[in-house]
Amino acid sequence: MTSSHLLPADMLATAITAPGGPEQLLPKRFPLPEIGPGDILIRVAAAGVNGPDLAQRRGHYDPPPGASPLPGLEVAGIVVALGDEVTNHQLGASVMALTNGGGYAEYVAVPAGQALPLPGGWSFAEAAALPETWFTVTQTLVMRAGLSRGMSVLVHGASGGIGGAAIQIATLLGAKAIGVTSSPQKADYAMALGAIATIDRGEDIAARVLELTDGRGVDRVVDVIGGAMAAGNVAASARNGHIVLISTLEGGTAPVPLRQMMAKGLTLSGSTLRPQDSATKRAIAERVGAFLPALASPSWRKPDIAIFEMEKASEAHAAMEGRGHIGKLVLLTPYGRERAADLS
Repeated sequence: MTSSHLLPADMLATAITAPGGPEQLLPKRFPLPEIGPGDILIRVAAAGVNGPDLAQRRGHYDPPPGASPLPGLEVAGIVVALGDEVTNHQLGASVMALTNGGGYAEYVAVPAGQALPLPGGWSFAEAAALPETWFTVTQTLVMRAGLSRGMSVLVHGASGGIGGAAIQIATLLGAKAIGVTSSPQKADYAMALGAIATIDRGEDIAARVLELTDGRGVDRVVDVIGGAMAAGNVAASARNGHIVLISTLEGGTAPVPLRQMMAKGLTLSGSTLRPQDSATKRAIAERVGAFLPALASPSWRKPDIAIFEMEKASEAHAAMEGRGHIGKLVLLTPYGRERAADLS
């Protein structure tokens, strides 16, 4: 291992002290993570907050074998150490990364293939809001469901992290995104990200989709809701459509109209990102990397973010559970706060 400076013996991190509510998140000190020959060590400036973090805190999403027990699946920061086999990163480089856990900390070890350079003009806080959602949508909607130019896609939760990423990725690929939101403010945000239209959750979603698509339905659906939404997604889908299930915020079981699915030739797929192997995540990173030049454009609409101190991660989780936020929630470490002050 090579490092850019003398590393400390321990670090501040946010621990889940017991399964339960946000109050179970507390700052504690831990030894620095060990890095393998193919890993990089990142000094974390910012960490994104995501739905799987909340599920892990509640005791519903255990880390896979060998992964850090600490929460946090995406970070941005500086490379401070390299495993002996790493050749594609440099010490001192600014990166964003999909982690296998452990992002709510001052340092995190990450397989080198899961880290990408920050898009030009992005801060650490902005970049930390990108990897988990963009990797998830790229894998499920693009690589698996084959979203491509000219298609239409219905995006539930269009003002959140996953929904916002789905709208922007669809737009980059030349597809048309229709966002489902729950307030005028959230609808405005979805439109600013590139949606061609929005539907209020209180409307008959399938009927509005058919109106917006001249009776055809949408080619793809991104569902983060689950539950009763399943039947509506089938009704809103075009023939040979594909429904991508990413989360189940409102129910993990649902009646599904199977005959209608058969008649339309629909595909329903589900996926979780964290348990997948490093080779799969490296392949996803390569696809995400192709989007980065577009994200560096001065005209690119960055996601809205709300910033919390890492030591107050419980407040961020409580805010996310309230479901009133727009965009992403991000934690700044002490180092991240120093860097932000330096740039102000």
